[in-house]
Amino acid sequence: MRTEIKYQLTVSLAGLALVVALTFFPPTSANPVAWRKPVVGAVFCSFCALGVVAVFSPTQCGKIVRITNKKSPTNMDDPNSHDTNPTLKGHHPDCGKYNAHVLRLNNKTVCSACLGLLVGGVLALVVSVVYFFVEIQLTKNSSSLVFAGVLATTLGLFQYKFGSVARFLANIIFVLGAVSVLVGIDSLIGSLIFDLVVICLIVFWLFTRISLSGYDHEVICGGCDTPNCRLRA
Repeated sequence: MRTEIKYQLTVSLAGLALVVALTFFPPTSANPVAWRKPVVGAVFCSFCALGVVAVFSPTQCGKIVRITNKKSPTNMDDPNSHDTNPTLKGHHPDCGKYNAHVLRLNNKTVCSACLGLLVGGVLALVVSVVYFFVEIQLTKNSSSLVFAGVLATTLGLFQYKFGSVARFLANIIFVLGAVSVLVGIDSLIGSLIFDLVVICLIVFWLFTRISLSGYDHEVICGGCDTPNCRLRA
């Protein structure tokens, strides 16, 4: 595993530990800001909206997973070998080695992780609007919300041995876990600064998840024994 990914993973886990520590020892917000919720809600909803839009950009997704060239199609089902010119489906090589990364819906192949992030992002937008703008209290036990969010986020970071359906669900849970952490911390502390810190951590967790995904693709293609594959990173 590359050094930068180890660094990202270490910082992400430290951020999760920080969130847990804040739950056990919540600081008192000495100067609560009246317009805190609308500001935090607007910032977080903006990130959610950008994430949803990014899912519909297969070119950018291809850059993330370090696979960019589209070549002539092939229909190889053998997971151990394939043509040197596989096509991309769901921005993954259609060579059999990425079956756990894609879902097939109505004869269309989609990335299970991206679809999960899309569904999770939409649900997170709904939760954010309900909590930050409609100001409906989602739960009386904010600590439980934070702990559930931490577990869900951790699951989302380490979902690379899952099958396609489990990967899809894990990415939904990952995004919902992030918004759970934010809502829980906001309910416990009520501080604009801490809310913004949590949002920064959420963004960092997302980029760590993307980096781990890229590394997973490198491992798969790096272990492929097909010579001269044009889609190998």
